This record gives sequence, C-alpha cells and structure tokens, in this order.
Amino acid sequence: MSPEELAAQVGGVLSLSGGNAFARPTLDVPAERWADAVRAARDDGLDFFDWLSAVDELDDGFRVVLHLWSTSEHRGLLLRTLVSKAAPAVRSIVEIYPGAAWHERETHEMFGVDFPGHPGLEPLLLPPEFEGHPLRKEFILASRVAKPWPGAKEPGEGPETVARRQPMRPPGVPAPGEWGP
Repeated sequence: MSPEELAAQVGGVLSLSGGNAFARPTLDVPAERWADAVRAARDDGLDFFDWLSAVDELDDGFRVVLHLWSTSEHRGLLLRTLVSKAAPAVRSIVEIYPGAAWHERETHEMFGVDFPGHPGLEPLLLPPEFEGHPLRKEFILASRVAKPWPGAKEPGEGPETVARRQPMRPPGVPAPGEWGP
C-alpha cells in the first residue's frame, strides 16, 4: 500500500519530511486513530520499530513522533500525532511493537505524555524523588540559573570588556528572584 493509501485508510494527512535524499513520508493522524495507524503501517510491511519520542509544541500540546522501517523494502515512515497539553495521552502501541515499551516509558517520564494500555510506566531514567518533566520547554533547568549561560555574551565580548546591554537570560530561566531561594 502506498503512503497515500495508508493516509486515506486512517484519516491522516500526508507530507514529506525535510532531509532531501533522506526525506521520509510523514503521516499526521488524529490521536484517537494513533494505534490504528500504527497497526495499519505494520500490516503494510513496516516491520521494524525504530524509535518513538515527543516534541513540546508549547501551547499546541505535544507531538508524539514514531519512525517505522521496512527491512525488506528499505522504506520508512514517520507517524505523528498531536495531544493536548492539558491531558497529554495517546494509546500505547506496545501490543503492536513490543520494542516501544522503553520509548513510551522515556517519553512519559521526560514529557509527561501518558500511554493508556502500557503495561508499566514506572520511572526509567530519573530518580524516584525527581519532580517534573525535564524535556518540557517550561521546565526550569537549575544548572542554567546556577552558572552563567555562555550565550549571554555578544561576539567580541570577553572578560576584559564590559557589556553595554542588560544581561540576557537563557531560555527557560526566570528573572532573578522568581526561582529558588
């Protein structure tokens, strides 16, 4: 089945990723059709689960991204879906691709995206007492507050020159006095 036929079958929108010669067909599907689209892609010969992650799209929510590959036909497909920031959840695909278990656990831990149907979304990389989801764009990185950001200097400025502008804060770092003691 062609990517166009797959898009029609699952109600998705087909586009082409960047990457010139390495571009992949990219299929955006509604969150409620996620598992159906993954199953249809597997049944179409995309037998190799490569990776799954998410992208924080700020106010739009989280875009869950999956890359699949056909080992016999040497073709790939990016599947994407957008979940809301208020209730980030998309059905687990572990029953379709068991190798997705680790990737869903990591995405749950780092972004806070829930995967209903997953056999166990316990912490994978962070200590149990860790609070928050460090790959969300609003997450404040303490190391950026504690240590000056190297991007806070203009080209040509050095320790011997005085900055002529207000110091810059790196992305995700609040103004002094708004974070921590």
